[in-house]
Amino acid sequence: MNEATPSPEALRECVETALDDMKAVDPRIIDVRGRTAITDYMAFATGNSRRHVRSIADALIEAAREAGQRPLGVEGLEGSEWVLVDLGDVVAHVMLEDVREFYRLERIWAVDEEEVEA
Repeated sequence: MNEATPSPEALRECVETALDDMKAVDPRIIDVRGRTAITDYMAFATGNSRRHVRSIADALIEAAREAGQRPLGVEGLEGSEWVLVDLGDVVAHVMLEDVREFYRLERIWAVDEEEVEA
């Protein structure tokens, strides 16, 4: 494990790669710098089942740890309908399709922002 904390951009790339490797459905990473003090990037992805959602979240956690970033918090692993992985500079939301469609969080953050497709 690296001693140095990865840059926000390096962590974003790490998340992109993990989402791609786990075959996440419709992954999106939105740059929210200047719009919130919470994080630099919001990541959104869909899993095909609860097991897939959990596997994607576990892969994000492991990839971040390998890059030198421990999660600040993880919520929702128990039910695995919506798992939030807070990596500090990137906050990732991994959801079942119906949950993602219901909350439509990326629409809130993507207004007038350039989206980065993962």
